[in-house]
Amino acid sequence: MLNLSSFVGIALILILILVLVAILWGVSAYNSLVKARNVIQESWRQIDVELNRRYDLIPNLVETVRGYASHERGVLEKVTSLRQNAMALAAQVQGAPNEQRAAAESALTEAVRGLMVSVESYPNLKSNTNYLELQRELADTEDRIAASRRFYNANVRDYNTRIESVPTNIIAGMGKFERATYFEVNDPTVRQAPTVNFGQPPAGA
Repeated sequence: MLNLSSFVGIALILILILVLVAILWGVSAYNSLVKARNVIQESWRQIDVELNRRYDLIPNLVETVRGYASHERGVLEKVTSLRQNAMALAAQVQGAPNEQRAAAESALTEAVRGLMVSVESYPNLKSNTNYLELQRELADTEDRIAASRRFYNANVRDYNTRIESVPTNIIAGMGKFERATYFEVNDPTVRQAPTVNFGQPPAGA
């Protein structure tokens, strides 16, 4: 039969094993949160690259449209103003996502879509090679922004779920892991990339 000292020894061994398992789990959980946070940061950088690409394209688009559609001055000024506002917010938050920046980018997307609709009334502009190329590049950029945003938000959802779930939330609290911010477009009308029509008549016309 086991005496008291044997029971104590076994208990200590079991406690040490449990502590070791807890430490190993804690390290693993911490490292997984670090990895998830890094994935979010990397996926955000992809969005930021495309947003800056759009900032670069818009002035050329505005100037090209201005040469053919001077009557759209109000629309052009709005697009230019919203671009400057979006860039200012991006610089203010050092490129990081937040609700204000998401709203600014959404407004800019909506304004660009409005500009694209307006130029449908100018056949000479629609046949301009430079305009068509800019329109194509902008549409491709919008598609990449949308795809990158979906990837980013999926990573944010996974990360936020982890840091709020038991028992990982204990490690998240100790490691000061904070909730990541979604980058969402709230207006359904701006979830689409600007429509590109390369001078071809609509189907059925």
